[in-house]
Amino acid sequence: MDLVPIARLQFATTTSLHFLFVLLTLGLAPLVAVTQTRYTFSRKPVHQRMTRFWGHLYVINYVVGIATGIVMEFQFGLNWTGLTAFAGDVFGAPLAIETLVAFFLESTFLGLWIFGWGKLNRWVHLSLIWLVVLTAYLSAFWVMGANAFLQNPVGYRMDGDVARLMDFGAFLSNPSLWSALAHVLTAGLLAAGIFMAGVSAYHFIRRTAEAEFFRRSMRLGLGVAAIASSMVIGFGFQQFPVLQQVQPAKLGGPEQDALVQAAGEAKFGQGDYLPPDLSGFLEAMLNIGFLLSTVAWIAWLLTFRNWIVRLRLPLYLLVALIPLPFVAAIFGWLFREMGRQPFLINGLLLTSDGVSSVSAGSMLASYIAFTAVLVGLVITDWVLIARVAKRGPAPLAEVVKPEPVMATL
Repeated sequence: MDLVPIARLQFATTTSLHFLFVLLTLGLAPLVAVTQTRYTFSRKPVHQRMTRFWGHLYVINYVVGIATGIVMEFQFGLNWTGLTAFAGDVFGAPLAIETLVAFFLESTFLGLWIFGWGKLNRWVHLSLIWLVVLTAYLSAFWVMGANAFLQNPVGYRMDGDVARLMDFGAFLSNPSLWSALAHVLTAGLLAAGIFMAGVSAYHFIRRTAEAEFFRRSMRLGLGVAAIASSMVIGFGFQQFPVLQQVQPAKLGGPEQDALVQAAGEAKFGQGDYLPPDLSGFLEAMLNIGFLLSTVAWIAWLLTFRNWIVRLRLPLYLLVALIPLPFVAAIFGWLFREMGRQPFLINGLLLTSDGVSSVSAGSMLASYIAFTAVLVGLVITDWVLIARVAKRGPAPLAEVVKPEPVMATL
């Protein structure tokens, strides 16, 4: 039994399942902030109810997502001690900043927002949700910064067998960072927009009495999804020139493959230094992206004059499309991560040299245990979200009460 494939499979499973939570969190937080901004200025009860309802769903996803993040960190520390020893000074620094600054601040602001309903000045309370959004985006920035170093190592020098961070400016200006970060953030907005529109469509299918509530929610979700889908596609294509420079074999081509193979053999000796064929992941991601963009723009136009409710067929389509942004995101993540194989740090550290010195049996046992926990958390998350989403917004009389969002969990 080979150790490396099990370690890679465990990393792929834990990061992919955790990323499902991250995607919805990054997208839903700004939508909740938008609805609360509208309420703060308009003082209309419908906007307050929208904030409370979608905020409730956001909090569920956030809380359960924290647990998946803890599982991911455990497997990372257990399985990849070679990476920590080789590049802990470079790779670990942004992750430490993400945890100590961005994540802790985000959790603090979110806690104040949850329990501040009816207790804090409305402008202070509004500021808190926007601070949640800002710190969530900062968290994504530091994580993607660390990942960008794996894709394209810059700003370091070798001190014996250890990489040291020498140029923080080069680290922050890594060409593998900014387009990828924008791609992830807009993908989150796309996923949240489709989610909001799909839940709203479900209630229209059930002939909801909350027509005004879900009409506004659907229009907001589809508007955001339409714009975000175009941006996701744009930022995705914007990464191709960078890939041709730093990972030429990822996009294929005999000349690029020959150069990458020759460079690998010259540095590490005989072996296979070409990534697997990832054209299927790329094609699936692009097809889903163009489908979601087309549907989002058409459905958004149909919300005017209420055509989307009259036709009804688009409502069923929107419900069916809820999983697709998450599927596309996983394909994109696998394309990004598998494209630098067989390197853990592109051109510097082989994956086989970064894995921990443990037995294959222990690795397999931890993989089974962690996967079982993560799958259970994913199921729990979606059951709770589905239950609250199906129930719909609280009656107006209950929303007016100064009780926290978590009160109905």
